[in-house]
Amino acid sequence: MEEKPTRVLACGDVGGQLNAVFSRVQSIQKKTGQFDLLLCVGEFFGTTPEAEAEWQLYKTGAKKAPIHTYVLGAASQETAKKFPGADGCELAENITYLGRRGVFTGVSGLQIAYVSGREAPQEPAPAHCFTAKDLSALVAPLTSSSKFRGVDILLTSQWPRGVWHYANNPEVNTKFCGSSSVANLADKLKPRYHFAALEGAHYERLPYRNHLILQENAQHVSRFIALATANNPAKKKYLYAFNIVPMKSMDPSEMVKQPKDVTENPYRRATKDKTETLKTGFSVAEEEEPAPQFFFDLSKNQGGPHRGRGRKRHLDGDGRGREQQHDGDGHQQPRRHPQPTGPCWFCLASPQVEKHLVISIGSHCYLAVAKGGLTPHHVLILPIGHYQSVVELSSEVVEEMEKYKSALTSFYKSKGERCVVFERNYRSQHLQLQVVPVPLDRCTTDDIKDAFTVQAQEQQMELMEIPEHTELKQIAPPGTPYFYVELDSGEKLFYRIRKNFPLQFGREVLASEALLNIPTRADWKECKQSREEEEASCQRLRDDFQPYDFAWED
Repeated sequence: MEEKPTRVLACGDVGGQLNAVFSRVQSIQKKTGQFDLLLCVGEFFGTTPEAEAEWQLYKTGAKKAPIHTYVLGAASQETAKKFPGADGCELAENITYLGRRGVFTGVSGLQIAYVSGREAPQEPAPAHCFTAKDLSALVAPLTSSSKFRGVDILLTSQWPRGVWHYANNPEVNTKFCGSSSVANLADKLKPRYHFAALEGAHYERLPYRNHLILQENAQHVSRFIALATANNPAKKKYLYAFNIVPMKSMDPSEMVKQPKDVTENPYRRATKDKTETLKTGFSVAEEEEPAPQFFFDLSKNQGGPHRGRGRKRHLDGDGRGREQQHDGDGHQQPRRHPQPTGPCWFCLASPQVEKHLVISIGSHCYLAVAKGGLTPHHVLILPIGHYQSVVELSSEVVEEMEKYKSALTSFYKSKGERCVVFERNYRSQHLQLQVVPVPLDRCTTDDIKDAFTVQAQEQQMELMEIPEHTELKQIAPPGTPYFYVELDSGEKLFYRIRKNFPLQFGREVLASEALLNIPTRADWKECKQSREEEEASCQRLRDDFQPYDFAWED
């Protein structure tokens, strides 16, 4: 027999407006039936004489709450005196104070973890604040069990700091919003629902997962909901109704189902921007390809006329490229990019490169024609600094790389082509993001996806689809060898390379009869042109792309 769900109402800061809240609850219950409990986060009591007068009616029994109501403790010094202490107790009929922190388990088995007040700035903590010891005392008994999978509901007054990462932005000042300790608590307790208040805003975050894709077993998702102040004039949502079957009664396969809009865990962000490239755990020194496919240069005397841009790129005495910026005093300062520890054919700082293949130069990335390209419009996006793979890029480099991808998508669309992007982080020293256009009338996006999937299977490889809202760095930490392809639909396919990966796999799939039908061009070395032919084709592409080039400044 299927477990009957518990019907729950959650409320933001009541602020002493008990009549308004309970009246609204009664109205909801008349329309939809009786709820089992009301959970109140944020400030329950108010500080005005009117709020005190309302409270006395409930405290004396003149009025009664129409539903079992559970409230958190004070979040300010002014309301702390309303609560008798750290332990929970009944404040009035049908109104229960949960306590400073703890776990409340209902008759149905529904498990509710809670922490009252705000994070204490220092010890000893005021009555309306919690400490690190409170959180440890709450977490330890729960997570010490080998059967612990998470809690059904978490109640906190403060928001968890950074909950908006990977998701929709809230209408609050994120610079000052939230507590890191609450974020850490939510990460450890893995609540299916997490409610908070205090910010006067309503915010329903996209659900986030509690496991790493392709690395950990699937777990349930978490939903964070912040609720506004009761009876607010802007009519922001302050009551949230939902049904929930306790975790302990759910079939595991049902519980771990992932909704389409699920995102990565906002509290487990990858290491932030790096100032220098991380050392990888995968050795490439002995297996590096003997010759690179693409060469770039910035020397002034080669290639054709310099294309005017607002940013001017100069060469240092040793031939290393640098971009000039101005400091506050008007002095020119070079922009610093991560440099390789040894020779690298793909860094713009390298003196060996040939500039005649460069199409566009941004602040952090540049665009170049592929040497021995599959088609005349086959290009490469590369970081100016030395990065081995996409997962090691700093945020500003990622942002500009996305701008180039967007510009190329528009450019190809004008030519009746769709865009396929792939990266091979294996036996390569410098990130090479290859971008290949495929004519719209040749095949569909599904055809391209099928071709990659089938040809991978033929070589005993399984391409995994990366879920929407998931960043590549979440499933491939720096140092992980991988192959990655992104389709024009936004779908992304990923393969974690083990060994003996075919170096030309991406080109072979696109050159196959099912797609471009140019199998003889699968190997770039068979597609070489003379220097004059390269210069001419690059000049044509540079002129064609110019209207879409955001780096171009008149």
